[in-house]
Amino acid sequence: MFIELLKAIFLGIVEGITEWLPISSTGHMILVEEFIRLDASDAFKEMFFVVIQLGAIMAVVLLYFNKLNPFSPRKSKRQKRDTMRIWYKVIVGVIPAAVLGFLFDDWLNEHFYNYWTVAITLILYGILFIIIENRNKHRAVKINNFNQLSYGTAFGIGMFQTLALIPGTSRSGATILGAIILGTSRHIAAEYSFFLSIPVMFGASALKLVKFGFSFTGMEIAILLTGMIVAFLVSVIAISFLLRYIKNNDFKAFGWYRIALGILVLGYFILLR
Repeated sequence: MFIELLKAIFLGIVEGITEWLPISSTGHMILVEEFIRLDASDAFKEMFFVVIQLGAIMAVVLLYFNKLNPFSPRKSKRQKRDTMRIWYKVIVGVIPAAVLGFLFDDWLNEHFYNYWTVAITLILYGILFIIIENRNKHRAVKINNFNQLSYGTAFGIGMFQTLALIPGTSRSGATILGAIILGTSRHIAAEYSFFLSIPVMFGASALKLVKFGFSFTGMEIAILLTGMIVAFLVSVIAISFLLRYIKNNDFKAFGWYRIALGILVLGYFILLR
């Protein structure tokens, strides 16, 4: 049992880092699982790799609780209305991924949950990050705060988020990339990506839990809770790091990282496995 908990701790660290940086948490979890295999059923592992994200999501809830709380007594009526508008825009942005994810979840897992897909999407979106950041270097940012973010733009970012249904894409990567293309600042792109993750990940986790059922063994509960708690703690650090990083840097470094990792993945599975 101790070894399995150590594995859950390591997987929680990987999830906490990669969920928020635009480098694909699902892709990394698929790759890490190649070397660190949980001693559990395939059904439990499929559920675990999704539900562990709840721990990461709670970090957003903690860090942005005041900003996202429309009922705070410390806020004026106008501030409460502005907060509700953020939530309305989050709901609009969630709709595309929620619909497509509900309809095609099993089909996508069956056809795309493999190392080929992960490697190709890591490289492809790495290249796109570099190209788009170079293109945007001298372009003026049109959206610097959430009041300037229209519902149409929110829905457009939500459409980009559907790309993350393919493993290796990165949900944060797809939404940040889409937001930048549509004219937001990097800061708004990152924060809106964080906010979109709340309903998306709660919904995805609920779906996986229902499919798995709620008859856990004691060992399974311990593994799941350990992974979630570690993911939460590491996510607090990762989110804070990303927000500091983008104040003075673009996303090209993540693009190069994705390309290098994708090449390593292809090399490993083609030559060594």
